[in-house]
Amino acid sequence: MNHLRIALWGVLPYLVLVVMVTGTAWRYRYDRFGFTTRSSQLHEHRLLSIGGPLFHYGLLFVVAGHAIGLLIPESLTERAHVHEWMYHLNALFVGGTAGLATLAGLAILIHRRLRVPAVRGATSRSDRVVLPVLLCVILAGLVATATTLRPHSYDYRLGVSVWFRSLFALDPDVSAMAGAPLAYQVHALLGMALFTLWPFSRLVHAFTAPVGYLARPYVVYRSRGVPAGRREGAAPSRWGG
Repeated sequence: MNHLRIALWGVLPYLVLVVMVTGTAWRYRYDRFGFTTRSSQLHEHRLLSIGGPLFHYGLLFVVAGHAIGLLIPESLTERAHVHEWMYHLNALFVGGTAGLATLAGLAILIHRRLRVPAVRGATSRSDRVVLPVLLCVILAGLVATATTLRPHSYDYRLGVSVWFRSLFALDPDVSAMAGAPLAYQVHALLGMALFTLWPFSRLVHAFTAPVGYLARPYVVYRSRGVPAGRREGAAPSRWGG
């Protein structure tokens, strides 16, 4: 059993990281023009305009919540005068809402992919693997979040978060993750499976997000004005204009 725990929580995360980095580098080397969502907007727009924003904006808040919860120690938030009950109440409300929005958006997108023939025909084999895994990751995360509603519930910041931060120190605290409830362990394993598949699916387009546009200066357009010899509404010359 100890060997299994070491393999799952001490070795597997690094193997996933190696596969993700090398897989992404390979994909960029041989298929850089494939870093795309393979948009199916031309096939169907109404459901996409609802499910797409729900999924993407919800996912942004989910990722931000994970980053805060896993990377910021409990002692730091306490020094910032954020009491633990306040932190967990905020995490439950904001994280739960974001998770439900992400789930609703993904459900609409999957429904769209199954019910619209043209979109279903454009579904790749990688989509058929990644979408169920992504759905399971979100469901497992919501189940783990729901467990915090119980009195004296598990504090993941003293367990899962400690394990996660220890990975960066190259000294994984296996016992911290091995002692977590099953819902958190399943969520972590499914998350690692998703990151393993990431470079070989449409999810790789996340690395091409146009973040630079946020700091890009405005493009100013100036009119040259109407030429003096041209009357408004006059037909253009045969040789110009």
